[in-house]
Amino acid sequence: MPFLPISKEDMDERGIEQLDFICITGDSYVDHPSFGIAIVSRVIESLGYTVGIIAQPDWRSNKSFTKLGRPKYAFLVTSGNIDSMVAHYTSAKRKRSDDAYTAGGKAGKRPDRAVIVYCRKIREIYGDIPIAIGGLEASLRRFAHYDYWDDAVRPSILCDSGADLLMYGMGEHQIAAICTRLANGENIHDLKDIRGTAYLVKPEETPYGAAQCPSLKACREKKEEYAKSCKIQYDWQDEIYGKTVIQRQDSMMLVQLPPSPALTTEELDKVYDLPYMRTYHPIYEKDGGVPGIKEVEFSITHNRGCFGNCNFCSIALHQGRKVTVRSEESVLKEARLLTTLPNFKGYIHDVGGPTANFRRTSCDKQLKAGLCKGKKCLAPEPCKALVVDHTEYLEMLRKLREIPKVKRVFIRSGIRYDYLIEDKNDEFMRELIEYHVSGQLKVAPEHCSAAVLDKMGKPHIEAYKKFQDKFYKMTGQIGKEQYLVPYLMSSHPGSTLNEAVELALFLKSLKMRPEQVQDFYPTPGTISTCMFYTELDPYTMEKVYVPKTAEEKAMQRALLQYFRPQNQRKVIEALQKAHRTDLIGSTKDCLVKPDAQYLREEQQRKQQRSAKGRGKERNTSQRNGSDKKWQQERKPHQNHGHTAVKGRQGKR
Repeated sequence: MPFLPISKEDMDERGIEQLDFICITGDSYVDHPSFGIAIVSRVIESLGYTVGIIAQPDWRSNKSFTKLGRPKYAFLVTSGNIDSMVAHYTSAKRKRSDDAYTAGGKAGKRPDRAVIVYCRKIREIYGDIPIAIGGLEASLRRFAHYDYWDDAVRPSILCDSGADLLMYGMGEHQIAAICTRLANGENIHDLKDIRGTAYLVKPEETPYGAAQCPSLKACREKKEEYAKSCKIQYDWQDEIYGKTVIQRQDSMMLVQLPPSPALTTEELDKVYDLPYMRTYHPIYEKDGGVPGIKEVEFSITHNRGCFGNCNFCSIALHQGRKVTVRSEESVLKEARLLTTLPNFKGYIHDVGGPTANFRRTSCDKQLKAGLCKGKKCLAPEPCKALVVDHTEYLEMLRKLREIPKVKRVFIRSGIRYDYLIEDKNDEFMRELIEYHVSGQLKVAPEHCSAAVLDKMGKPHIEAYKKFQDKFYKMTGQIGKEQYLVPYLMSSHPGSTLNEAVELALFLKSLKMRPEQVQDFYPTPGTISTCMFYTELDPYTMEKVYVPKTAEEKAMQRALLQYFRPQNQRKVIEALQKAHRTDLIGSTKDCLVKPDAQYLREEQQRKQQRSAKGRGKERNTSQRNGSDKKWQQERKPHQNHGHTAVKGRQGKR
């Protein structure tokens, strides 16, 4: 099957006079199942509808938006694989110089707040044509949300964009229902019963029985109200017990229907069996292709969802916590397909998903009762009901290794070591180390301070230490030289300079020198972002310390890479501010050697202390002399004065 139409010429070749649906995306067009727009467009095609792609239209011109004409039923809009603001700016709010989802890696091919800009342009050109939005940017901005770049609470993206309907989550069920019903003649404003969608209505049309979040106005005026709103959104994000959630947006009411059920194994198999071209469109060849395909071109997604539910991660509010998987045969079929591709060199780069080693639900009761509200399966300690089983995943990996032309099968998308270490059977860990690690295994302890890890929703560091010891012991037994590469995060809510110092000392004790450190990035919709904005934990309403200044963030980051010469001055400043100058020196227990500035300042402090001491001696000497003179002058009257005082005390 060819790529989907991107021009009138493509439409003419297929004999299409008018497309049923047109998808607009902020990414370059890559027809691979790791790109959301590829899945959505191929699902629409599989339903028998015609669909075209407008990738990265020039938002300053009408021409880009009209090149495929007017769709028969609707425009479908996404910013691409990630939020456009995250794509454009670093956590320090500096403009990025590249974009992995754009041909040639060039930045600036999509606007800031792409969904809003694209939708407004469509409205300007086509008036009241139906518009549905989806993808990560729309999904995580569906409620009133704190926007890090504006440093303000923005309304639902439905309000700002002028779209008619919002799809949150992965979207296959929603897009199938929307396309079918629009094609059957229904008005998009009447589609008010599709799970996994949100829409705006007049307040008097609000459905009954919904959980109500504090309004946009209340969230802007009181941070406590914003924290309450965040908790309500997460509490009802479950496909079994989840309910409709509403929130007043000025004169309108936002209505979010319960989450769409996760795709079954059979449904997932069908989605991944659609006829993807598995690469970028040929028009990008002149630019050197799209960099984002390199990491996923020979990777296989076998699962969705994550019950790890870290507070800084958006998966829980987007994909959900329930883990669903493809069948073994579906995965093996894709692997065999990869071996036929022209650039395949014998290596499958990953067999994973949000968490690679989740191949089943965390416990059996959640299949009927849903996932526990307000609780985590792995943190701060593993739930007693947790079922740990790698048998199915291991068997699948063994079969993948046996496929002709496959030399190695790696796992790179992330192993949950806290889950793995609870497995009583060592077979998976042993084979992971022996066959599926390419010298380094990336894991994510994130921090070592229990106070910070609790705010992250991560297990305490003891779980990592246990895994680390076992990993290196097994690696030695197998006779390999392999290493753990820990992901670490600085400046997360709850982390003071003292916690950053604690983490630096922890790294030093393990002789770990991380090359990459991620500053906490307050992306829309997460619990950690709520903490960053409100300085409250939404589940306890307790105060949370939040490092916000650029200076402190730089200090925390430098402490995690204390060993770098260019960080010496910043580390010294951090240790001084944290009152840990005992860690500045040349002994083995110190983090950093003193620099010339510190030595000069220390010398000045010594001189000041010395001068202060000499001044104190002079003052003492003068005072002693004065006391002797006073005693001599007062001596004749000593008894009289003493008696008088004593007499007054007696009267009292």
